[in-house]
Amino acid sequence: MKVILLEDVKSLGKKGQVVEVSDGYARNYVLPRKLGVEANGKNMNDLKLKKANEEKIAKEQFAAAQAFAAEMETKEVIVGIKSGEGGRTFGSVSSKEIVEAAKQQCGLEIDKKKIQLPEAIRSLGVYEVSVKLHPKVTGKLRVKVQEAG
Repeated sequence: MKVILLEDVKSLGKKGQVVEVSDGYARNYVLPRKLGVEANGKNMNDLKLKKANEEKIAKEQFAAAQAFAAEMETKEVIVGIKSGEGGRTFGSVSSKEIVEAAKQQCGLEIDKKKIQLPEAIRSLGVYEVSVKLHPKVTGKLRVKVQEAG
């Protein structure tokens, strides 16, 4: 019996795959646990429509991420940090502070988990910070760290 998987099943395959299983396995395990549905004409058509819709949504998200990355690269965010003699700073600039500054100064909504800081920013200057907006799109945000007055 051919079955369309509704969820990932360890021994069978991934969600959305069409797999061949024995009739008993399908009737007694896969179908009652709602892990899959029988691969008849209607369900196959539904699967095609669902995949087409998912592809369309993925393309829209990719395009939106690219547009946001292009907009973000034109902006510069200024973050203040306390510093002492000789330009030594007290503490560091966190991704949370960068997100708050971007929201206030530029109106950019960025998730702090998407900001990729290779190491903490502990000195004054201008930095290029990577922001992972999509699995295939990484934007750059200029962050100017200056002394807080």
